[in-house]
Amino acid sequence: MYPDYENCIANLACSVLKYYGITPPNGTLAAADRLLNMEYKNVAVILLDGMGVSIVKRHLGESGFFRKNTVCSYSSVFPPTTVAATTAIDSGLYPNQSGWLGWSGYFDEIDRNVVYFWNIDNDTGEKLTENAAWTYVPYDSIRNKISRTGINAHYLAPFVEPFPKDYGSFCGRIEEICRDEGRQFIYAYWDDPDTAMHKDGVDSENITEKLQDIEKRTEELTERLSDTLLIVTADHGHVNVKRRSLADHQDICKCLLRMPSMETRALNFFVKEGMKGKFEQAFLRHFGEDFILIPREKFLSEGLFGTGENHPRLESMLGDYIGAAVGSTDISNTTPGKSKGNHAGLTDEEMIIPLIAVSC
Repeated sequence: MYPDYENCIANLACSVLKYYGITPPNGTLAAADRLLNMEYKNVAVILLDGMGVSIVKRHLGESGFFRKNTVCSYSSVFPPTTVAATTAIDSGLYPNQSGWLGWSGYFDEIDRNVVYFWNIDNDTGEKLTENAAWTYVPYDSIRNKISRTGINAHYLAPFVEPFPKDYGSFCGRIEEICRDEGRQFIYAYWDDPDTAMHKDGVDSENITEKLQDIEKRTEELTERLSDTLLIVTADHGHVNVKRRSLADHQDICKCLLRMPSMETRALNFFVKEGMKGKFEQAFLRHFGEDFILIPREKFLSEGLFGTGENHPRLESMLGDYIGAAVGSTDISNTTPGKSKGNHAGLTDEEMIIPLIAVSC
């Protein structure tokens, strides 16, 4: 399933910008525009990492708070993964516009595959002295734009001060901000159920318990708020996968200029000159049941990473092919691993996310 760039997580950010009188970089999300049709003192957007529609349906009851307050389902971006999708909701930009493509990206200025969030070389683990992502593909967040209008804009996450240690503390901090004087916008990111599903897979009872607790505490939060629109969404969903190692297939590796970047379910391949035919044959022989191989001309012309004007560095960051998962396999550059939850492929389960909203 390809992303819908007229009905995706970046469009939600654009609706928020429009609500605060700021011209958005892309189209807005119609469902969000309808929610934002009156003035609220507070608007809070909670992003629950990994809580796609399939995960909500798998673990939470139809009569529960999240499902009964679901406004609609809509799309993540490609790849449906945290780096690309949280950047989209934090900027209103599609991945082709931001240059934030996935777990790691290729930067030709330094000839490295770099992990965006950690600023390390993805192939060697070396810590870089210069922050590659913020040097070469910086962006202006919607929080900064909103702050410049005089509205108080906040970012809350477990790794940002005051470092909420659990979801209850996280909700408590949202409540505190909403009680402050003046209008408040909050973008609040929580790393579960994604963290737990990477470890345990999508079927674990542990995931059910975590989501039920998150749902309960979110409902309790809404009961303590007033003059607030609370939106709950996700960046992507999850599927169970079996990990395989690219290093086990030297007929593929010998065709490559460098190891692939981006994601283990959305691989960015740079192929040596004259070896495209051999690469295609080898990749499809080993992985053709679980991946489609999309040539550069096609993924650029069809707007796989988004529409509108591309980031000036995009074409240098993207290789000759994208290997996009449509089955239950992901591909590590080096070491295979056990089955677990992952994302970034082109399945419905990974791509479709919920828009949940409550007017408090």
